[in-house]
Amino acid sequence: MTAETYHVPVLLGESIDGLDIKPAGTYVDVTFGGGGHSREILSRLSAGGRLFSFDQDADAEQNISPLPASSQGKGATFQFVRSNFRYLKNWMRYYGVEHIDGLLADLGVSSHHFDDAERGFSFRFDAPLDMRMNKRAGRTAADIVNEESEKRLADIFFLYGELKNARRIAAAICKARQQQRIETTQQFLQAVEPLFNREREKKDMAKLFQALRIEVNREMEALRDMLKAATELIRPGGRLVVITYHSLEDRIVKNVMKAGNVEGKVEQDFFGRVETPFRLINNKVITPTDDELIQNPRSRSAKLRIAEKK
Repeated sequence: MTAETYHVPVLLGESIDGLDIKPAGTYVDVTFGGGGHSREILSRLSAGGRLFSFDQDADAEQNISPLPASSQGKGATFQFVRSNFRYLKNWMRYYGVEHIDGLLADLGVSSHHFDDAERGFSFRFDAPLDMRMNKRAGRTAADIVNEESEKRLADIFFLYGELKNARRIAAAICKARQQQRIETTQQFLQAVEPLFNREREKKDMAKLFQALRIEVNREMEALRDMLKAATELIRPGGRLVVITYHSLEDRIVKNVMKAGNVEGKVEQDFFGRVETPFRLINNKVITPTDDELIQNPRSRSAKLRIAEKK
């Protein structure tokens, strides 16, 4: 597996340009994946420059070696952190970093995860119903499907998958698991397939698997924690650059950039001026070009938001 096949970086030029990199600055890529964005950041750093790249997936570590030696030869340093990005603040404290000049987050799931049948991220393969980004810990998708209440399952599918028939899906799963424990993607599909309209089947199945993945990896909680830490760590003039793929995460990112908090609660000073730690660089989201969409169809739902710390 090469870094290129692991994950094709989305909006590469636009996101790295958005970081407005200072050659001797300190940067964080909280979603290393195939290393595409990290390689580009490193190529723009020089003596004194530092890059910290996070990924909780052990498979991602295999992509460290292709990082360009030339950039590190110019004096820039690279540190891979095998951890969930929700622990960003703790790790920066561990490495003695008080402030950073920019942070990049590409919140999309790597192509590798969808293409590796054994990980259970895709309904294209019959595989263990796992979906953990970090295979060392946490509950699997099978644990959630078999152990959560019908109401909780309905909430997961409605909130994270925006599925209108979430209650019916949850009921079907609970009925199926009474017969036998649901352990594989195929067993899961057999339980819910009758509820999906053939015209929208693939799209709705993708939403269902997305909802389970978000719950398994506690993605919304992790995102909130990371953005809070980033807001504190980024120095004035530094950049926050985030690529989102669905409305839930995009709403959280937009709220933080516009209001400084995940709720989007705008605070004003005595004179009625909005108090927010960020200044938006692009008021309108940046989306992939037609050429990128042709080369990388999975980028079609990507939205890039950039903000500068005041």
